Amino acid sequence: MIPSGMLENLNLKRKLSREEYKHALPGLQRRLYDLERVCWQRGVPSILVFEGWDAAGKGGVISALTERLDPRGVRLHPTNPPRTFEQQHPWLWRFWLQVPGRGQMAIFDRSWYLRVLDERVEGTVPKRDWRGAYRDIVEFERMLAEDGTVMLKFFLHISKKEQKERFEAIENDPLEAWRVTRADWDRHRKYGKYLKATEEMLEQTENNFAPWTIVEATSKWYARRKVLEKAIAALEMKLGRHAPPRGERAAEAAKDAELRDAMESLAGERG
Repeated sequence: MIPSGMLENLNLKRKLSREEYKHALPGLQRRLYDLERVCWQRGVPSILVFEGWDAAGKGGVISALTERLDPRGVRLHPTNPPRTFEQQHPWLWRFWLQVPGRGQMAIFDRSWYLRVLDERVEGTVPKRDWRGAYRDIVEFERMLAEDGTVMLKFFLHISKKEQKERFEAIENDPLEAWRVTRADWDRHRKYGKYLKATEEMLEQTENNFAPWTIVEATSKWYARRKVLEKAIAALEMKLGRHAPPRGERAAEAAKDAELRDAMESLAGERG
């Protein structure tokens, strides 16, 4: 169980240097690719859910996660409010359509948790609907897990102050300013309400078959490494003795890191 008030007591000062991250990344990405390949061969599906604050870095984490994967086995699903025709079906219907096939990986950038976060706080659904959604979510995830799906859920956490600073930094960049909207600032002002909703969401939907991982996301390098390591560990546990042996790609990972350094150096010289 995730204890009440955990987010407020989380150490958000955890850091990782860019150099440490660059050194670790090639090996982590290669390991994840090897696991993806064996999951495909053995028909093991997986679902990775990403929730978190606006500007917490979900896009960057997903990019690092998928950069070296075989795109034929991965499906990315960005989640928006339901469209009109989707509202004519049971509320989880649209997510059932996105469940991965055998051996595939489905990544959700936001998810069915909109019902108990945004829709709850913004009042777009009645209280009875978001209250009942906890039961629906647990049963949905239970059925997927019992059918053999690896379920991983990540919440990227940053402070209200950090979010404000990130919004302002984005707005000060003429090429990126469009990313911060009036709705983003409105949700920022409701940070306390969203925090309360998130705490309850974590308590109500934490299970051993679909566990939450809280990611301290002040340092984007730390957040990305933590997610990669957690995904790798979960797939290794699921595959058990069928997981490919570790260590056989170490030399290749080192060469990959050297190549990336050389490419960055060339790019810097040309710039």
